[in-house]
Amino acid sequence: MFKKVKSILVSQPKPQTDKSPYFDLAQKYNLNIDFRPFIHVEEISATEFRQSKIILLDFTAVFFTSRTAIDHYFRLAEELRVTIPDEMKYFCVSEATAFYLQKYIVYRKRKIFSANGKFDDMVNMALKHKEEKFLIPLSDIHKQSIPATLDKSGLTYAKAIMYRTVLSDLSDLADIKYDVLVFFSPSGIKSLFQNFPDFIQGETRIAAFGPTTAKAVEDAGLRLDIQSPTPKAPSMTMALEQYVKEANKKK
Repeated sequence: MFKKVKSILVSQPKPQTDKSPYFDLAQKYNLNIDFRPFIHVEEISATEFRQSKIILLDFTAVFFTSRTAIDHYFRLAEELRVTIPDEMKYFCVSEATAFYLQKYIVYRKRKIFSANGKFDDMVNMALKHKEEKFLIPLSDIHKQSIPATLDKSGLTYAKAIMYRTVLSDLSDLADIKYDVLVFFSPSGIKSLFQNFPDFIQGETRIAAFGPTTAKAVEDAGLRLDIQSPTPKAPSMTMALEQYVKEANKKK
């Protein structure tokens, strides 16, 4: 029998729009949903980046896997006083990521290519441009499948570590209990135990997005109660709703 869910902590920043499905979920089921990043990003300085010996203008194309990568690529270009040429080609993991480029460049379809959200699809798209030299901005903590896929592709590329993923200080949450904790990366699980080394799950439900996060939950000896994406729950909010609907129905 499921225990009723009244409170959820999502380990991400609070959505900036009132139209978030998390707010709809909270209202529909009278839930208290809080948001708190368990990890955060810190920039790598231009001085430190120079030590990598990577020259931005040595590359003719860039892979972008996130908006964060875009922000730090153009931040470092500015700090290094490098003018990115108009001819640069951008390969983005999704349309939303590609659209975000408008913050920094004049959006032209001919030099921006967007995949359907999958890294493999972005690489396959790039294979039609084998003559390019590709740069991929990354965090110091990134999926090892990214360089592995690029190595197999035969593309000429280099990794550029442009920002760090840092575990957040969560000490103020020590005495606050939630029915469900929602995680989106293995780093989130690592942050949980760094902040609360004596954490005991008990009746707390754990939700995980993605297979690597789910594996991190299980490797940490925790019980995985809610998982997404699945065929029936492609998004985390859908997975949470399905669980809450079952847990909170009158017995």
